[in-house]
Amino acid sequence: MASFLQVENISKSYGDKVLFENISFNINEGDKIALIAPNGTGKSSLLKILAGIDSSDRGGEVKFMKDIKVAFLDQMTAFNSQNTLFDEVYSRLGDTYNVIRNYEKAVEQGDERAISQAMAAMDAADGWSAEQRIKQVLSSLKLTNLNQRMGELSGGEAKRAAIALMMLQDADFLVMDEPTNHLDIDIIEFLEGYLQKSRCTLLMVTHDRYFLDRICNTIFELDRGELFAYRGNYSEFLAKREERYTNMQANIDKARNLLRRELEWIRSTPQARTGKARYRINAFYDLKDKAAVSLARRDVAIDVATSRLGGKIIDCEDVTLRFGERVMLDDFSYKFSRYERVGIVGRNGAGKSTFLNLLTGVLQPDKGSIEIGETLRIGYYRQQGISFKPGQRVIDVVREIAETVKAADGHSISVTTMLNQFLFPPESHSKHVEILSGGEQRRLYLLTILMRNPNFLILDEPTNDLDIITLNILEEYLMQFKGCLLIVSHDRCFLDKTVDHLFIFNEGGAVKDFVGQYSEYREYIREEEAAQAKAAAEKSAKTTKPTNSHNTAPRRKLSYKEQRELEQLEQDIPQLEQEKAEMEAKLSSGELSHDALMECSARIAAIIEELEIKEMRWLELSEI
Repeated sequence: MASFLQVENISKSYGDKVLFENISFNINEGDKIALIAPNGTGKSSLLKILAGIDSSDRGGEVKFMKDIKVAFLDQMTAFNSQNTLFDEVYSRLGDTYNVIRNYEKAVEQGDERAISQAMAAMDAADGWSAEQRIKQVLSSLKLTNLNQRMGELSGGEAKRAAIALMMLQDADFLVMDEPTNHLDIDIIEFLEGYLQKSRCTLLMVTHDRYFLDRICNTIFELDRGELFAYRGNYSEFLAKREERYTNMQANIDKARNLLRRELEWIRSTPQARTGKARYRINAFYDLKDKAAVSLARRDVAIDVATSRLGGKIIDCEDVTLRFGERVMLDDFSYKFSRYERVGIVGRNGAGKSTFLNLLTGVLQPDKGSIEIGETLRIGYYRQQGISFKPGQRVIDVVREIAETVKAADGHSISVTTMLNQFLFPPESHSKHVEILSGGEQRRLYLLTILMRNPNFLILDEPTNDLDIITLNILEEYLMQFKGCLLIVSHDRCFLDKTVDHLFIFNEGGAVKDFVGQYSEYREYIREEEAAQAKAAAEKSAKTTKPTNSHNTAPRRKLSYKEQRELEQLEQDIPQLEQEKAEMEAKLSSGELSHDALMECSARIAAIIEELEIKEMRWLELSEI
């Protein structure tokens, strides 16, 4: 395998804090690597050095293979807020952008002469295939309004636009920082499938454990300023890391035993020390350094009390909310029970955060009622994160709430102790909040919520920017939480571990209650879709005269229904391929209006998706 990236002796520090020092690594063609480390230990800094946005402190070298194309996906991509989605995406195409843009303008204006000239330019620049590719990618990411300004996009839409730009580069090497943040689960699964099929080389930082487990073949871990590589996925990494710690601890214990003997020697006859072997004295100090290593890992310690919860929690009766003509919630009725654990899922814009704002009184319903129990104490962790005043220090943020916090066993602890438990050591208490990393700000925000001892926790996207270690500890706390939980999250692993049923938000304000984990819900949906496809195929087979199939010798005999389904697929697939070719010809003709172009592009995307499903089913039946 060719070496796509060689990194040698790079270092990064901020003041006295050393993130990493003289680390080196190599990434080969085809590697798919996840970088794991606690927040604030240098993950994003490392990626920025690779991207050329930042530099190593003391030299070092970052060398990409010549002629490979590299694409970077940052956590927050900078866009021109005044540009339309169309202009922003097309402007990244260099010279091809002007050609396509001129053609689009000519079509909009209906200028036949300009259209003719623009078509010739499109032919010369191969603009047709570029335009078709762009529209297919945008459509697959559910971005259909090309005239919407970038400043009007939601966080999830902006993230999808950034991913589209990355995909359109057709790069050999992708470097991604938290690619799943702000994405709904459908898009995460689409991106997951894209990266699984892609032959690209990949280095990414992500907290989504299912995502990295299904994509990555190597894990890089930043630990105490050093980089360790593990072959295998996330599950294998956990086992191998524990093995590494066990071996390191054994070596440290061995060094300490040797140190005791050497210490006796070094202290003996001090008046003759100058006569002792210099090499043995040097070895003693090396041994002393090895024995002083501590493998103790500082983890977040969540130790807060939960207020008493009464019998009445939240009662919703026929709650309806509309924004103009759009129905966000339609006649929703539900009575929350004690110790209930509910997950909320649905596409971006389906009304999940709106629902939380209704329950917390931020919004009032157009119809119906929401009654709150007298003992209810809500802790609302908002997706937007912590709000703070300019220049405010970490210690100021927590002291605005209280000087002491009630712990789980009932005793009071100081806010400085709580900060230490949340991995804010004393030297960080006077830091300004704005200089904290995104993950550190999220951790501080979580602390401010829990300090109030809530008995009904509402968490809106709590996993964004939290490292995997903190996520695991938060999950353990929530599984033992003696109150009600209501969680909006796109992190499938997090939902599976923390909730026992789901509110599924659909278009039109309809909410479905599903009992079970998110993984069970996705399996249920897949089975439903398969059953519907099979029913449709059987219905179509009944109304279509069967033709001779090109059967190969099967290992077992197909059932009657399977035989009919296979015959129907052999008719449907060529028809879809023919329709796809016709649509592509129309798209390249230059005769379609802008709206017709959009419809045609959307239809091609739908055909491709349908073809994939039918071809997969044809393969399954052909191999029986």
